This record gives sequence, C-alpha cells and structure tokens, in this order.
Amino acid sequence: MAFPKGFLWGGATAANQLEGAYDQDGKGLSIMDVLSRGSNRDPRMITGVNEDGECFEFPMGATRHLKENESLACVDIRDYPNHQGIDFYHRYPEDLALLAQMGIRCLRISIAWSRIFPTGEEKMPNEEGLRYYERLIDEMRKYHIEPMITLSHYETPVALCEKYNGWANRKMVELFIRYARVCFERFLPKVKYWLTFNEINVLEYYPYMEAGGLGYDECDLAFAAYHQFLASAMTVSLAHEMRKDAMIGCMITYPCLYPYSCHPQDMLVYTKGNRSTYFYTDVMCRGRYPSYKKKEYERKGINLPVQEGDLEKLKTGTVDYIGFSYYTSNVVASSNELETTSGNMSQSVKNPYLQRSEWGWQIDPVGLRITLSNLYERYGLPLFIVENGLGAKDVLEKDGTIHDEYRIEYIRRHVEEIEKAIEDDGVEVLGYLVWGIIDLVSASTGEFIKRYGMIHVECDEQGNGSLIRRPKDSFYWYRDWIAKH
Repeated sequence: MAFPKGFLWGGATAANQLEGAYDQDGKGLSIMDVLSRGSNRDPRMITGVNEDGECFEFPMGATRHLKENESLACVDIRDYPNHQGIDFYHRYPEDLALLAQMGIRCLRISIAWSRIFPTGEEKMPNEEGLRYYERLIDEMRKYHIEPMITLSHYETPVALCEKYNGWANRKMVELFIRYARVCFERFLPKVKYWLTFNEINVLEYYPYMEAGGLGYDECDLAFAAYHQFLASAMTVSLAHEMRKDAMIGCMITYPCLYPYSCHPQDMLVYTKGNRSTYFYTDVMCRGRYPSYKKKEYERKGINLPVQEGDLEKLKTGTVDYIGFSYYTSNVVASSNELETTSGNMSQSVKNPYLQRSEWGWQIDPVGLRITLSNLYERYGLPLFIVENGLGAKDVLEKDGTIHDEYRIEYIRRHVEEIEKAIEDDGVEVLGYLVWGIIDLVSASTGEFIKRYGMIHVECDEQGNGSLIRRPKDSFYWYRDWIAKH
C-alpha cells in the first residue's frame, strides 16, 4: 500500500467553532465571539457599542476602523453561534470516545489565546484555561490520538484588536511569543505537532479573522504579514530549543489554481494568482522574501518595519512541514465577464468540467494531487493535509441515521488522489485530517446547516437542540478505511 507506516489519519477542529463556553473559567472575548451568525447570502457582522450604549455593526469583510468612542461587544440585535459551538468544552470526553471508536490517529485542535491570556496582556496566564487544555490533551493521549495544536486559528483576543489594531502593530509579536512560550512550557512535552497561524494567506481577504485587523490598507496588510512571519519564525526556533524533535508547521489554504485558457493574458493572471499563495510559504519555508514581492512593495512605496536581527530570525526559523487546507480548485481569467462561483473564502470562474457543492465550491479531487506535487516540488518539505471535507445539508432520518453518501464519495476520491501522489509522484505526506470531523459552526458564514462532520450534532440553525451526537454513515466508512490502510 502507498500510505507509509505511521501515516496520521484523523480529523480537524478549531476552538472558536466548537468549544463554546466563551465566557467561562476566565476566558476573555476573542474576535470570533463578537461575530454574528450569517449565511451563504448574508455576511457575518462584527458588532459593538459606543460610549452611549448604542449598538453598531458592519460586515466582516468591510474596510472600517473603530471610532474613538466605540468598542467591540456582543449586542442584543444579533446572535453568536460561537458562544455555544457544540459545547465541546464540557462534552469533549464523550466526543473523544466516539473519535476513538472511529480509529483516528490524530486530532487537530486549537488553543483559544483569550482562554490563556484573556486580554493578551496579563502578566500571568489564566490557570483554568491551561488546565482545560491539559485535560483535553491527556484525554486524547488516553486513546492514543496524536494531538496537533494550532496556536492561532482566527482567535485573536478582542482587546488586542481594539488597542493595537491586530497584527499591523509589532507589539503583537512580543505578546504572541509570550503566549507560545506558556503553551510550550505546559504542553510541548506531550504534543509533537504544531501549527503557528491557521490559513495565514486568508489575511489578504479577511484581515479581521486572520489578524484581528480593521480598516486595513495595503501597508497594514504588508506589516501584518511581516509581523506574523516574524512571530512564526521565532515560535519555530523557540519550540526547537525546548524540544529537539518538535514538528512546527505553517498552514495555508490552497485552492488549486487553473488558467481559464492558454491565452497569454490568462496565464499571466494565473501566475500572479499563484504568487499570492506562494508568497506566504516562500517566506516561511525559505526564510526570505521573494523578489516578486519586494518589487511589488517597491512599486507601492511600502517599506517593511525591519529591525536589526529580524532577517536572521526569518532565515533560522523556517518550518518543518507545510500544513494546508484543500477543499476546491479555482479558475482565473483576464476577463471579468465570465460566470463565477464560490470557493473557500474566494471567488472562481466556473469550471465546466467540475461539479459543485451546495455552496458553490468546485469539487476537484485531482486538484489535491496537483497541489501535493506542486508544493513538494517547490519546497521539498513534508506535507500534511490538515483540512479537507465537504460542507452539506445532512438529513437526520426518523430512525436516527444520517446517510451522507456524498461525503463518503468526496473523501474517498480525495484520499485516492493522495495515494497516487505518494505512490506515483513520490510526495512525502505525513497525514490526512478531515475538516469538521464532528459538526461545528462554519467560520466563513456562521451557519450550522452547513455540516462537515462525520458525527452529527443535533442542533438547528438558531442553536437550539439536544446536542446529542450520532455517527453518520461516513463515520463507519472512515473507520473501515483507516483500519484497512
């Protein structure tokens, strides 16, 4: 069989999408806690109040600064799906027991920064938060499930967003390294696999989610990326000082890109489109800024806030592996008149050769093989598919079953392409994690009807329901696949 011994089959989650307990045991507000429920048609709204107690809101993707008398807050005019999630905070023993029955060997979780440092600037960490993750990790270890931890998965403390406008400010580097050090001191002996920033290239589309930034212009985006690169490199070096065999990876979202045609202008758009993804891995894997990005900043008059010693830190703090999410492929063209469809927080020209999900995401298993080959040939680093899955409207039958053959077909076709990439193309792949191994809140839309899990959670779109867990047909299929491979 192509899959190597020790290949890590598993699932992926994020604290803000499933934990709930957003204000319990000393946790502070995160940027996702003030993000309302949305839909495929209506954007999630960032909410707050001014000093007179008047509510305000604006779309997550809007370019808007906070006014002097405004602060981010939860308001009565909106509801917030992340506040409850699926109550994983209290139910994780039950959920891990189910995942153990599935036979998974790895579970990706994230640590909510504001559960450890409620505002991000406390002198001492919140011990209740540390104890929670310690119990969670120990429970995973009990079932021989390898933890993978993401340090920053769309979870910047609100206070840092308000005070510093997120990662555009260099102060964030210092605060993040302190947070990472506390996590490493407590959990690094038990956790080998780490990711620094989730889908770091989402910064270009949703700076609020990725960097806690509001009203970012091109200079702010450049500064935020630089500060996250620096923090990532310093985090990698710190982890290696504390545990020699630690594996610290970067994480990007990678929609495989195609040109609409062989017209030279389409190929030029395609080349530039790929650079917007590769820029992030070029810096974190090679330890330096690529020439094309330097020239772009030169044209725009952007001077990075480089301080003495920074470039050496970038060079020495390169990552050990590349983690990435893959859901879909996108098509780009030089024309703006072609019909488009949705992707993972992106837009694409419609590909006539592919089917699409209910949310318009183009389903392209072969694109995953192409992605694996592209990344491995470019960097020669081990790869880890840390998110892949299908969001769909599942039906709970009267007998309590959920027949999600469409999800089984999606997963099966994708893992078969991984096998070809390993066997035929010689790609080194560490593991494969199904996104939303259990139903959780959608990050981009805040919906619950858009389900990814192989375990059903009884909850409606308003957050009402018993939260009872039930295995779907895909649960049993994945269990058998893991056992066979």
